[in-house]
Amino acid sequence: MSRGLPEAQPGYRWELQVPSAPQRRHPGRWIAAIIVLLVLLAAAVAAAEWLAREVTTNSIRNAVKAELGLPRDQVVEVDVPGIVLVQLAKGTLDEVTITSDDVTLGALTGDMTVHATGLPVRGDDPLQSVAATVVLDEAQLRALLGTVEGFPADSVALDDPDVTMTYPLQVLGVDVPIGVALTPGASAGDLVLTPSAFQVGDSEISADDLRDRFGPIAQTVLGDWQVCIAEHLPAGVTLTGVDVSGGELVGTVAVDGRIAIDPELQENGTCE
Repeated sequence: MSRGLPEAQPGYRWELQVPSAPQRRHPGRWIAAIIVLLVLLAAAVAAAEWLAREVTTNSIRNAVKAELGLPRDQVVEVDVPGIVLVQLAKGTLDEVTITSDDVTLGALTGDMTVHATGLPVRGDDPLQSVAATVVLDEAQLRALLGTVEGFPADSVALDDPDVTMTYPLQVLGVDVPIGVALTPGASAGDLVLTPSAFQVGDSEISADDLRDRFGPIAQTVLGDWQVCIAEHLPAGVTLTGVDVSGGELVGTVAVDGRIAIDPELQENGTCE
């Protein structure tokens, strides 16, 4: 018997076994896995950012309501641009805008907007800068001027760029209605209305003519009207400018950055 392949047994068949090639890895599966991981990570970051934003804006909203004594159902919008998580990590909110309509502070009611920068998260440092505006419509302005003794608040109207009123000047027991255009302004934190034009009947009249015609009693409508609003606002808030625009009275307000940490500035001011 020759040496070589073993003798085949009955019913046995030889098969040639060829080693299989190594299984190739599919790069598409790795890419899909990486994409899934990135999506999950982005979702986690987005959820954390959403939660941080909700907690931050709600905290600011509640603090504003508490400090100003606003009702719980007062709508206060808080906008914090940028990524809140990053700002919280560094301890300062770069920019915050707070708006609310029909805010009532004593006799003063209006739409208020506050824009602050450099707001410390822990509340132990002053604000970097704060600017604010207060906007009153005619009805709200009449309500405020109604607190001024002798002012004919019911006749007040807003006619850009003036506040107008009709003053009943008494002459020999008869009321003579004098139309007065008042230029609004601010002085030492007070709202100041300065007469700039006059009308008797359908005719315009100068201040000198008014004085000549009605004598000393004309001074009632010739003088400035000074309206103290400090008692309606925190002491750290000061009216710095007033304009009439679009049928509304727009007041510009300066806010002391220390109001966030100084309780005295958070208390209402006083009128001298």
